[in-house]
Amino acid sequence: MRGESFQLRQWTRVEYERLVENGVFAAGDRVELIDGLLVVAEPQSSAHYTAIKLVERALARAFGEGWTIRSQGPIALDDASEPEPDVAVVRGDVRAHAHAHPADPVLVVEVAVTSLAFDREHKSSLYARAGRPEYWVVNLVDRTLEVRRDPAPRAEAPYGWDYSLVDVLGPDGTTAPLAAPGASIVVAELLP
Repeated sequence: MRGESFQLRQWTRVEYERLVENGVFAAGDRVELIDGLLVVAEPQSSAHYTAIKLVERALARAFGEGWTIRSQGPIALDDASEPEPDVAVVRGDVRAHAHAHPADPVLVVEVAVTSLAFDREHKSSLYARAGRPEYWVVNLVDRTLEVRRDPAPRAEAPYGWDYSLVDVLGPDGTTAPLAAPGASIVVAELLP
């Protein structure tokens, strides 16, 4: 295939949502819109799914009333991106987003096994570009939690932004989400 060039079609979030509404994707298709491209999401092993549920439970305790913990739900990040992070925390009741996906999660979490490099590089840059204050990667490969904060421009990042603070915590480490500073989450609580 040398010498051939390929043209990629960039999709907008509105076009993508129209595809979803028109049933182009089958139920259970794990597709996300990432900077205009349709990306197939990581398949879920038992450990991956268990970690999502553990994160969801820990964050529900940490945030309490007035917050919604969304598992694998779309977020309207910008005009070209509608990712479906494993977990996202948004203000308000679940009904607040009945007519439009939330655009401003205070915390986004990805659980990673085979997607670890993509989540560290591309998703991190994407969430930072959108100004999301905090992004966590539950790294099941190394059994760590990567806490990313302080989005800032970074020319070498895929989308021109990344987080300037990255803290890698082992199973005995603890952290508190920026939006719930009184909480204390032990990393082992998030790991299967």
